Amino acid sequence: MGTRPSSRALIDALRHRPVTVATLCSHSSLQIFHGARMERLSTLGIAVGKPPRYYEAFPLARPDSYLTVPKATEVGKYAKQLNALGSVIVPHGSFVEYMGADRFQALQVPVFGNRAVLGWESDRRKERAWLDSAGVSMPRRYETIDDIDGPAIVKYYGAKGGKGFVLAKNRSDLKDFKPSGPYVIQEYVLGTRYYLHFFYSPLSRDGYRVGPGSLELLGMDRRDEANIDELYKLGSQEELTRAGMRPTFVVTGNVPVVARESLLPKLFDVGARIIERSIELFGGMTGPFCVEGIVTEELEFKVFEISARIVAGTNLFPNGSSYSDLVAPQLSMGRRIAQEILRAQSEDRLDAVIS
Repeated sequence: MGTRPSSRALIDALRHRPVTVATLCSHSSLQIFHGARMERLSTLGIAVGKPPRYYEAFPLARPDSYLTVPKATEVGKYAKQLNALGSVIVPHGSFVEYMGADRFQALQVPVFGNRAVLGWESDRRKERAWLDSAGVSMPRRYETIDDIDGPAIVKYYGAKGGKGFVLAKNRSDLKDFKPSGPYVIQEYVLGTRYYLHFFYSPLSRDGYRVGPGSLELLGMDRRDEANIDELYKLGSQEELTRAGMRPTFVVTGNVPVVARESLLPKLFDVGARIIERSIELFGGMTGPFCVEGIVTEELEFKVFEISARIVAGTNLFPNGSSYSDLVAPQLSMGRRIAQEILRAQSEDRLDAVIS
């Protein structure tokens, strides 16, 4: 995985001691803690300020202990305490977004997965280059507003849960657009949005083989409606704006999805291509990642984004999904992460799954 010299000693220190699964109390933390507990691993919740009170309502997902910090950006200052507990940090969207990709990459605590992927995921142009070179189908990219020749969507860099995205029927809709940060413009493709919850294990020698390991599909969710809803959004935006309401893409929840079985070969092929190219570019991904795309009425799957970590849509399945149930019973993404850590430790291969 290309483990950094500064982290190798920290990983070596975990080889013969109990591991503590740690993450920021947000996003998918309940599921991460619940999954670790199912595998009898200790858990640590990193709380900004006072630990969340709602955790008390979920005793099976409540962390064993807490580390309180004044701001997420200051987690790095507590590396000594985290390492003393044998912590392995599990990244999720809120953790990376609030702490910042650069600070997260510099964190002197073992992290599950290859943190080098953050440099590719957090920069939408690098992400595009990665996916393009993997040979997956994607919506067109417009270099400038003047290039737009149809419906388009403007996306800012980073994991913001859809906040700030701007939808336009044509280039004139963006004539007064004033960006608040780095962004890209994509073709807006009509279809049904699917979010595929993959897990890549470099340790596994069974299943759907990719590179040195195996690829698993553990779930799927949807955050938008199908064609009629997409067309509605395009048609109503102007009227809503006149009424003082600006449509947004902020995600407030998730809905479980099962794709028609004939699509599965295409979906696995996309996941495999992304993994194979990641190995060539930066040593590969380990663990959960989400391929976010649109299935058109011609049943083509167009990838518009990748989240190289656990995503909130996996929270739908704390005891398994229609897909993970066919891999193993009661298999959540959080539990799968814990299993991979334990297996790597037992096989003395922690450096293959931790950076």
